[in-house]
Amino acid sequence: MLANYFPVLLFIVIGLVLGVALLTAGRVIGPSKPNREKNSPYECGFEAFEDARMKFDVRYYLVAILFIIFDLEIAFLIPWAVTLDTISGAAFAAMGIFLFILVIGFIYEWKKGALEWE
Repeated sequence: MLANYFPVLLFIVIGLVLGVALLTAGRVIGPSKPNREKNSPYECGFEAFEDARMKFDVRYYLVAILFIIFDLEIAFLIPWAVTLDTISGAAFAAMGIFLFILVIGFIYEWKKGALEWE
């Protein structure tokens, strides 16, 4: 019975050995020339100048919501589009409702100005 698990164990061992070997090779072979600029904190292309607990602009959250809207849309539309010829009318209506809700979110973001960059 344990013989059935041997391929899984072998796969895990090979993965661990390969991972450790590649990390070690990168550490040994790779160039290491640290300096003040490389070791400095980097955030958004400029030096941090305020407290880390500062409030973000609401447009940041609107852009995040916009990303989620389009990400969800693609994640659900691709399988739906692949099986479009075999789905029922109820599945078609459910996707229509889903797309309608996404369009409402998109219009909300458009009205709030999340698509305008300054």
